[in-house]
Amino acid sequence: MLLSPHETARSPLRIVVADDAVLLREGLVRLLAEDGHQVVAAVGDGPALVEAVLRHRPDVSVVDVRMPPSYTDEGLRAAITARSQLPGTPMLVLSQYVEASYAGDLLADGSGAVGYLLKNRVARVEEFLDALDQVARGATVLDPQVVAQLLAGQRRDNALGTLTARERQLLTLMAEGHSNTAIAERLVVSASTVEKHIGNVFAKLGLPPDDAHHRRVLAVLTYLRA
Repeated sequence: MLLSPHETARSPLRIVVADDAVLLREGLVRLLAEDGHQVVAAVGDGPALVEAVLRHRPDVSVVDVRMPPSYTDEGLRAAITARSQLPGTPMLVLSQYVEASYAGDLLADGSGAVGYLLKNRVARVEEFLDALDQVARGATVLDPQVVAQLLAGQRRDNALGTLTARERQLLTLMAEGHSNTAIAERLVVSASTVEKHIGNVFAKLGLPPDDAHHRRVLAVLTYLRA
């Protein structure tokens, strides 16, 4: 999903590629070179990304979210660090899975020139190259699945205001890690009453019937985010 106007013609770009997976990194380098772009650096970790961006000042960087040492969000954090030191430098972040919170972190400064795509978009070569071009031009490009997750999260955040005092109390205890039984004992109510209140919380937060543990995690994440 493109969030700002763009032109259709693509121009050669100077690009930094950051991905710890050698095969994917080299594949990206080859793909970009074949499209007429110049890869000025190809690196495998966050610090190297920051160094390459500050040294080469590329038109855009392509960054994997998860890189060493913990393989969680090092790539994203490095991208944000690079943008803090070189404001507005374009970043297109790739992720294996939808991580809406990561997209929110990337968009937080509101300056544009960012993109967040799932890695399977790379297989759709023209779509990927077009997204890369738009980010380099200053646009914001988000994967449709990421947009859906962001909107769902926003709706859940807004729905927190509809919870009753008792429902918010239950959600607080859930966030603290208490089981239904422990919550019932603490509130001096029956287990069935707790289950009923939790069901109301799920409904108000727009969490459809699914694995109970999964819904519980989503509800707690919504509470913590707020």
